[in-house]
Amino acid sequence: MKRIAIYGRTSTTDKQDLDTQLIPLREYAKARGFFIYNEYVDKISGGKESRPELDKLIEDAQKRKIDGVLVFRFDRFSRSTRHLINSLELFNNLGIDFISYNENIDTSTPVGKVLFTMISAFSEFEKSIIQERVRAGIHKARVKGKTLGRPKVDTDILKIVKLKESGMTFRDIAEKMKLKKSNVYNKYNSYKLNQV
Repeated sequence: MKRIAIYGRTSTTDKQDLDTQLIPLREYAKARGFFIYNEYVDKISGGKESRPELDKLIEDAQKRKIDGVLVFRFDRFSRSTRHLINSLELFNNLGIDFISYNENIDTSTPVGKVLFTMISAFSEFEKSIIQERVRAGIHKARVKGKTLGRPKVDTDILKIVKLKESGMTFRDIAEKMKLKKSNVYNKYNSYKLNQV
């Protein structure tokens, strides 16, 4: 008997939406003769990214406690295409089937496997287009003479801070580093403001 993990996601205020997901999934699992290993339900407020129940599901999948994952719809499982594809690839590598009830996709079937392959191919295509655009952008920036990468750290600031914290005055630091006292003072204060 196939061990299935049911996953649902709803807002903290919408109990009805949760029942709309879980009841048909339980019936589907029963009709297919699946054993429901566990139901993982995340109740999430609007913009919250953390989904502890999904994390538990993934952990159980990696421990091979389940043979399949059953969700109501793709958007209940994943908020982004990238996350969905990464999850599907993880499940595929672990030999775990993925079933989306509403979209009628089951990766244990030949049609489901073809759809998964197509989704993965489009993802790779999208990734290669993005990489190509990045390379073109870097080339264009170099042609225009723009500096790439992180801005260089102002080593004067680090020296000034070290000397000031050792007890030297701004005047002494300015003389030692051959800088104007006002520059030393401004650089030190700028550093301190950015540390807050």
